[in-house]
Amino acid sequence: MNFQEFKTSAQNMPIVTGKDAVKMGNRQTMYNQLMNWQKKGLLVQLRRGLYTLGKTERKIEPSNLFLAGQIYSPSYVSLEYALGLYGLIPEMVVEVTSVTTRNPARFQNDFGKFSYQHIKHAAFRGFKTEKDRAGLAYFIAEPEKAVADFIYLNLPRFKAGDKEIFSASYRFQNLESLNLEKLANFAAQFENTKLDGVISMFCEFIKEELRS
Repeated sequence: MNFQEFKTSAQNMPIVTGKDAVKMGNRQTMYNQLMNWQKKGLLVQLRRGLYTLGKTERKIEPSNLFLAGQIYSPSYVSLEYALGLYGLIPEMVVEVTSVTTRNPARFQNDFGKFSYQHIKHAAFRGFKTEKDRAGLAYFIAEPEKAVADFIYLNLPRFKAGDKEIFSASYRFQNLESLNLEKLANFAAQFENTKLDGVISMFCEFIKEELRS
């Protein structure tokens, strides 16, 4: 199979797996072709066994939000990237941050950097389905869950009574949009006493900010 034939078969697919490719021809030949096309820039490797057509070859432009869930699954976008999207912190980070029930992982490809941190199965909830500009579905934490995930995965940095860390170190903003009951409920899923305490302190911080 030449590249034009492969492109015709794949250009309406946002991603192509190695398994998809070998269905189009001889297994070893296709793997050799994939490597060759990748070297020529006709194909982009997202991770081992997962590809998308090169920028000038593809019809569908997948977002990094969509790709994050495809590169490492199960996962959903959360932490700093989600907080930035929701405007809860002033910076919009470049690296797409996600959580997963699998081992922590990190990938880098032509689209950017993608990192994944581990949380327990019981806390793997509180996310929703959205669609990117290409109509491709992805999972992202609800705002309150993104906060709970972030604080849980940074617990060593928090000390009892230190409310200043929320404004001085992390510069949380637009806090009036958060549902404090949902935030406490999401935190409870982790079954971590220190987290419950920090979330309670964060809720007090929010109330004080809204009163000022």
